[in-house]
Parts: sequence; C-alpha cells; structure tokens
Amino acid sequence: SESRLTNDRQRSLRQLERALVLAEPEGFVRVFLDEGETMRALLVELQSTLALRPDEGENRRIAAYAGRLLAAFAQSAVADTRQPSNLIEPLSERELEILLLVAQGLSNREIADRLVIAVSTVKSHINAIYGKLGTHRRTQAVVTARELGLLPA
Repeated sequence: SESRLTNDRQRSLRQLERALVLAEPEGFVRVFLDEGETMRALLVELQSTLALRPDEGENRRIAAYAGRLLAAFAQSAVADTRQPSNLIEPLSERELEILLLVAQGLSNREIADRLVIAVSTVKSHINAIYGKLGTHRRTQAVVTARELGLLPA
C-alpha cells in the first residue's frame, strides 16, 4: 500500500541519516558509493529533507556530508564513462589469485598444486577469467589484466 511504502521510505531515510551521523567523523565515502544508484537517490531525498530543517550544528554537518557523498557519486560516474574498460563482472578473489600465478608463468598443474585444488578447477577459473576479460589465451588475459590495473605492470 501507498502509506506502507511511504513509511518504509521514511524509515530508510532515518536509518541513512543515522548512518551519516556515525560515518561523517570518519569521512567514509566508498561504503556509500558501493551501494549504487539506490543510495544516491536516498541521499538526494535526504538532502532535500535536511534542507527543510534549521541550518545549524548536526543538520549542517550531515547536509554537507551528504553533499560530499553526492559529489563523489557524480565524480565516480564521470570516471566510469572515461574508462569503458571497467569489467561488467569483476574477477573473484580466487580468479585474481589464479591470474597472478598465470602471470608468473605457472602451469595449470603448478597452480593446482600451489592452491591445493584440482587441475579441472584451475581450468574452470581460467575459462571464467577469459570470459570476464574478453580474452582467449593466457597471455592475452595477463596483458588485459595489466591494462585494467588488476595486476602489477
């Protein structure tokens, strides 16, 4: 129902405001950016709610912090359009680990032994890496990963 939706939205805004009060002294940004568009929309809404309150003390601090977070969202969006090389699906922790070993020249067997997993598992991870990087060979994957900053140059 409409009123339940409004209540949920108000509760979300109150919780976000509490989170900002706690996060502001530390200056956290990434934790909010990682939540994406939903968080950005909530911040916009919270900012207009805060604008209706007296411009003093905590209200002023939280409104300014929300503004900085929204600026970070805008900056992040600009950075994303400048770097079309961002992966649609990021590599998992394990895939990065395997890619690093591939870059060091290890064979599938050596990687399997080092990570105590089956060779077939290594091959599955490598195929997933190829898919995510849009490559078909080990050397291509390593070069592409370096270009994307996933591996040290």
